[in-house]
Amino acid sequence: MPTKSPKATVSLPRSSDDCGIAKLSPEALSLMADFFKVLSEVSRLQIVCSLKTGAKNVTEIIEDTGLGQANVSKHLKMLSQAGVVAREQRGVCVYYRIANPFLFELCDLVCDALAIQVEQQSQQLQQLSNLRQR
Repeated sequence: MPTKSPKATVSLPRSSDDCGIAKLSPEALSLMADFFKVLSEVSRLQIVCSLKTGAKNVTEIIEDTGLGQANVSKHLKMLSQAGVVAREQRGVCVYYRIANPFLFELCDLVCDALAIQVEQQSQQLQQLSNLRQR
């Protein structure tokens, strides 16, 4: 597993032999794809980010995200069905929390990889700009 350093690096497997997902069945890969599909929507990611600080009810999530009640409820249902969030009844309120905190590690890895990609693109654009100025 890659370690975090001040300059983030993302380690990729050298060959398919090193990659655990290469050994998965198509059915298992389908489950994995479905998990990522659930996270591929901005509103659901906003909800996930809202829950990073702890369990919240729908009203608190709405306040954090600025999303509408029907929208939040729809996305919470999808996140719950996918096992991303867990529901907990507290009196008359239902509170939602992240079911597995590994999700934030995954998000951090993606953010690190995107930051590296953007930095590389920025450097390439700078090189092109320097060529135009000559």
